[in-house]
Amino acid sequence: MTEAYIYDACRTPRGKGRPDGSLHEVTSVALSARLLNAVKARNGLEGHAVEDVIWGNVTQVGEQGGCLARSAVLLSDLDESIPGLAINRFCASGMEAVNIAANQVKGGAGQAYIAGGVEMMGRVAMGSDGAAIAVDPSLAMKTYFVPQGISADIIATEYGFTREMADALAVESQNRAAAAWAENRFAKSIVPVVDQNGIVILDRDEFMRPGTTVDSLGALKPSFKDMGEVMPGFDKVAMLKYPHLTAINHIHHAGNSSGIVDGAGAVLIGNKEFGIAHGLKPRARIRATAKIGTDPTIMLTGPVPVTEKILKDSGMSINDLDLFEVNEAFAAVVLRFQQAFDVDPAKVNVNGGAIAMGHPLGATGAIIIGTLLDELERRDLSCGLATLCIASGMGAATIIERV
Repeated sequence: MTEAYIYDACRTPRGKGRPDGSLHEVTSVALSARLLNAVKARNGLEGHAVEDVIWGNVTQVGEQGGCLARSAVLLSDLDESIPGLAINRFCASGMEAVNIAANQVKGGAGQAYIAGGVEMMGRVAMGSDGAAIAVDPSLAMKTYFVPQGISADIIATEYGFTREMADALAVESQNRAAAAWAENRFAKSIVPVVDQNGIVILDRDEFMRPGTTVDSLGALKPSFKDMGEVMPGFDKVAMLKYPHLTAINHIHHAGNSSGIVDGAGAVLIGNKEFGIAHGLKPRARIRATAKIGTDPTIMLTGPVPVTEKILKDSGMSINDLDLFEVNEAFAAVVLRFQQAFDVDPAKVNVNGGAIAMGHPLGATGAIIIGTLLDELERRDLSCGLATLCIASGMGAATIIERV
């Protein structure tokens, strides 16, 4: 089978997903086109250089609807002969776009793809698409639906993670992100966002809160306690599903959960012949991809079984991997991954994660693949794993290996 290589990975800085955020006036299609233009310019692409643009975004309504991928191609400087495919696997949409592209290349369906995603959470509200799993009683009752924050607190309760553990992980994420920016570790990937006059709007992640401490986080109220215990009483739903639990320990809050932000990420994937034709040197190969379905109530445990699956499928062990990017949707997700595999925390999210820098839903999967690649190169290491938990109970993972 043909190998699929990563030739480039880039992203925009992540802006606060609020009206006071730097990217609030930038549309989803404009930010996407900006990144596609960067991939074209950085790699000297002309004409029908790639087979397709596969673009993830989660809330596919309004300006993020109508096959955003094709709209982004048409707004960009890419040739109009390049089509576009919009996909949605919730929080792993950007990763799934990369994985689909890689497997298309491996199967011989085109020499190269641009894959990634976008989410403008300050402009298109999370949940505004009216997802059936949350609003259709016949499905919500069958699956014992609870919001993701409750799911994160169920993980903490089930696996013994305390508020102190979650807050300590959050502080470490902030410290690592601040150090990464101070040392310009993201310089290879960051594409500044500029306005129509070429003036820089944003050139660094603006959600970070340097100086965060365990004491400052300790003052924050648990975000999901009231919806769990009072109205609409999701704790009762959880305990119907898991009768061995007598109460839910609500440990998550705004400071140890992922930030609502705007952002986009892109990866250029191609075979060997594509690189030769365009004078490009591959940076890594995509060694394996995987996805899996999991319990839809506890929902966010997917990184564990999907990692077990990808290791089994690829004939690897956890010890073959040098670094890990585990999306920090909530602190308990990362704590569970580290617990399950007895992974050294010093190898996980070494430049911080979504707690510090934010989680633009459709883009994060592509962003963390690029972050992983940059850090493997910086440390002169070989293999790494990127993985995410996914709404409604799924997991996705990608293993990359430098070449």
